[in-house]
Amino acid sequence: MKIISGTLKGRKIDGFDIAGTRPTMDRVKESLFSMINPYLDNAICLDLFAGSGNLGFEAISNGASFCYFNDKNPKCTASIKKNTTSFKINSSVKILNLDYQKCLEYLKDDGISLDIVFLDPPYRDECLNEVIDFLLENDLLKDNAIVVCEVDNNYLREEVHGLEMIKSRQYGDKFIIIYKKTSL
Repeated sequence: MKIISGTLKGRKIDGFDIAGTRPTMDRVKESLFSMINPYLDNAICLDLFAGSGNLGFEAISNGASFCYFNDKNPKCTASIKKNTTSFKINSSVKILNLDYQKCLEYLKDDGISLDIVFLDPPYRDECLNEVIDFLLENDLLKDNAIVVCEVDNNYLREEVHGLEMIKSRQYGDKFIIIYKKTSL
């Protein structure tokens, strides 16, 4: 697996083969990043269920200024750290090895405001509505922030108070759904 565009284009991402991870395929990632390109410049990102860090690395490669990577699997976070060092982007990342709920609490307690949130949890874990509610209730999203969700079924709500679904695409058995924070 490689970074497909931007300043790190062509760099190999280690860790895509860790048991329990399911990296976003290149054709899906290419389409996704063309949809969110206008939001990437100097963005602060969160890759909450990072796995290999594929989405966060692609965001940094395409202009995001910082990314919080979180995964509860220590093999994943070790791989992300190795890639971060190899790509020489240590100052642009923070790597957390926490359960997703503890990661969200950590970000809340630190007063972090995010521009882009990538949510690609294990498919059997239908926690995205809970995560989205937490992001909104705790003011973790900047105005016009986007939340990018990858799921294996379309169980997400179309309307969420404070978010507007701006894109929904199906790629085989995967759905990419993008929400944008709206003014209340």
